[in-house]
Amino acid sequence: MRIAILSRRPSLYSTSRLKEAGRARGHEVTVVDYLRCYMDIASRRPQVIYQGQPLQVDAIIPRIGASNTFYGTAVVRQFEMMGVFVANESQAISRARDKLRSLQLLARDGVGLPVTGCAHSTKDIDGLINLAGGTPLVVKLIEGTQGVGVILAETKKAAQAVIEAFRGLDAHILVQEYIKEAGASDIRCLVVGGRVVATMKRQAAAGEFRSNLHRGGSAEKIKISPEERSTAVRAARTMGLNIAGVDLLRSNHGPVVIEVNSSPGLEGIEQSTGVDVAGKIIEFIEKNAKAGKQRDRGKG
Repeated sequence: MRIAILSRRPSLYSTSRLKEAGRARGHEVTVVDYLRCYMDIASRRPQVIYQGQPLQVDAIIPRIGASNTFYGTAVVRQFEMMGVFVANESQAISRARDKLRSLQLLARDGVGLPVTGCAHSTKDIDGLINLAGGTPLVVKLIEGTQGVGVILAETKKAAQAVIEAFRGLDAHILVQEYIKEAGASDIRCLVVGGRVVATMKRQAAAGEFRSNLHRGGSAEKIKISPEERSTAVRAARTMGLNIAGVDLLRSNHGPVVIEVNSSPGLEGIEQSTGVDVAGKIIEFIEKNAKAGKQRDRGKG
């Protein structure tokens, strides 16, 4: 099978592992910089051109960076028009990238979430803070990634100042209740084809509340409950994602989803669990690309 990994950097751990896993199973795997692709948008014969040649592949694995979502998903959509099997479809990627939209969809489907508020005006900050249960609370940039733009406001004055500052820059934000009982940790569930294939607990570094590994957090293998497993699978399904990193917090009222990632990193979870996640992704593609299964089960 001819598989293309859409990634800007072949040297990234996740990209190189997927390439290695695909080749180990006998596939022809190439890494394609999607920003260097251009599209021939023609009736009945759409094409994706890369380095002057039309790309002829059987399946693609999108690894679209957050800052390139618009063009990256356009390239993925072009492959969909060509009938190529896509591990994560363009609409699902866009849906998961929009934090507000994704939370609205998860709430609609009854998936557990932290109490969350969103507002445009700074004239009703007190009401927004109260909606999230008062302070401490978490203020998040809707466009933030890897913990960037996520701030813990411990007092009402701090929350007001942060919200006013972000809105003064015309940044869109969410406020969420602070789940103190999670102990500055979260659980990353790697979902592939409707199954949780690996799980790890991420613990924030001393003096930090964000557990992202990019921010110095540590990771360890963890066993999750049936409810947590079900929540992760439902969250991925709501987004329409075949491959997803679902981040959960353990709250006093059960597992709550804080984010669903359409291009989850593989390094931390493979190294902490010993699970060959890249291999499981290739296995999923083998089973589904051959059957011609192209679907997007999420809506909205």
